[in-house]
Amino acid sequence: MKTLGIDIKQKLPIMTGHGSPYDRGSADSYYRRGMNPHYYPMGTYNGDRVEEKDMTEAEIGAYNKGYADNEKDGDFKEW
Repeated sequence: MKTLGIDIKQKLPIMTGHGSPYDRGSADSYYRRGMNPHYYPMGTYNGDRVEEKDMTEAEIGAYNKGYADNEKDGDFKEW
């Protein structure tokens, strides 16, 4: 079985955990907000918000995937 390298393991929480680009993308879709890539490296609404201009292509891709996955699932906030 192949294992992930240490550099990839260190990036996984940034890409998928609370406040991550994926998490923020899915939340924006859930609340029917438009796409606006961003994330919070210290958790949702903790620490400084990282804006799209300061994100890597991989981080923007994770945000877009979170948004698209939620759109596909159709899981939206009912007001």
